Amino acid sequence: MSLSIRNQIAGTVTAVTPGEVMATVKVRLDGGQDITAAITLEAVKELGLAEGSAVKTLIKSTEVSLATGPVEGLSIRNQIPGTVADVATGGAMASVKVDVQGGELTAAITKDAVADLNLATGTSVVALIKSTEISLAAA
Repeated sequence: MSLSIRNQIAGTVTAVTPGEVMATVKVRLDGGQDITAAITLEAVKELGLAEGSAVKTLIKSTEVSLATGPVEGLSIRNQIPGTVADVATGGAMASVKVDVQGGELTAAITKDAVADLNLATGTSVVALIKSTEISLAAA
């Protein structure tokens, strides 16, 4: 199946913490970064997710925020360092490609944000992604 979601990075489940309705799933990406996805318990069961399961993380580009360094005092736990590989701007929005260990992330942010952060090829950034915005697919 083809998807419009550009951000698809492979990884391995390292832990599943079930709750009443939702579960947190910790994934070690192929590049070595650890991220957390918050998905329904039903999805965990349907996908058969357990420690050691191979998965693909799926993240819409509109759900990726960028910072010019690590951010403290924030509830967003998924902070992935990288380097800007490309910036394409339009009338109001921009697409920023970020090289991260093990792959690439694309962030759809405003043109004003690109200017305010002085983003250009080679800029060090941190991609910020809420755990509730990460989907998982069985690999």
